[in-house]
Amino acid sequence: MAFARTLTFADPFQFQTAIRAAEIEIIPTGKGEFRAELTQATLNKLWMQRLSENLPRVHKGSIKRGRRIFSFLTEEQPEVYHCGRLFERGELIADDFDVQHAVTAGDYRLGSVSLTPEDLVAACQVIVGRNFDTERSKHFVRPDPQLMGRLLRLHEMTGEIAKNTPELLEMPEVARALEQQLIHALVRCLTEGDVSTLSKGTLHTEIIVARFEEFLEANPNTPLYLAEVCAAVGSAERTLRAACEQHLGIGPIRYLTLRRMHLVRRALVRATSSTATVTQIATDHGFWELGRFAVAYRTLFGETPSVTLSRQPDDIRGVTDRPSSLEGMMRFKTR
Repeated sequence: MAFARTLTFADPFQFQTAIRAAEIEIIPTGKGEFRAELTQATLNKLWMQRLSENLPRVHKGSIKRGRRIFSFLTEEQPEVYHCGRLFERGELIADDFDVQHAVTAGDYRLGSVSLTPEDLVAACQVIVGRNFDTERSKHFVRPDPQLMGRLLRLHEMTGEIAKNTPELLEMPEVARALEQQLIHALVRCLTEGDVSTLSKGTLHTEIIVARFEEFLEANPNTPLYLAEVCAAVGSAERTLRAACEQHLGIGPIRYLTLRRMHLVRRALVRATSSTATVTQIATDHGFWELGRFAVAYRTLFGETPSVTLSRQPDDIRGVTDRPSSLEGMMRFKTR
């Protein structure tokens, strides 16, 4: 049975939790109000998503086991880096299950399709008579432009139906036709495309960034200084800085500050002003110089922390624009 929905978001946390088959933490790196849209459709075996975001950001995330996800840029846009490598339109990303980072410069447009490993193997055997090697480390696939163009057009058409006329997907013959065409195009793109893997140097810097992330998560409310971070990570300052610039798009201290700022904002939005204070929430997230914190917060979000806290808790859940009538029945399938 088919499922389709389009959601809009003004909060990165709610957006990241709605993305299917992945655990992602999104950290906007630019000023302004966050806006995102997410269109999803389930066509029996195949899942598809299309997303758009306005602000530049960095994200870390990993794919949930049980699905194989293949992602691609749906439009020409500012540069996007995935795992420290430039990600170009016309390529497919075949992810593994390790934690990885992506950096965007704003106006981000991404599409993805996914199958279970078993369904992918079966489809490859039927369509081309051989498997696509999903056990290799993270890699990029560059299909023939005509094949990739067909996949992009089918994905766009399915997204338009899911967004504007989702009732069509409740017709089994329509859902099945779209699914079969998407799977056929995907398999040919994967099995006939040129594959490139990450270099040893990139994989090494990725390990450094992963250690850095682990240290941040282990010290959520402690003021951290670069020297002690380098000691904990086991990396020279210059090396850590270069690794963060490559995979996060910014230096380690800037990343730490932005990450904690967004965690503070999330806490303020959800707090009740009668029982919580800005001081309490700020210090809980490692901000001890409250004057500097307030200035930085206002610069980033356009309002003071007290204004955020004083609002009534916002309903910042995604808003379903035009859901399929089957959405409630299929909700359990969306993660």
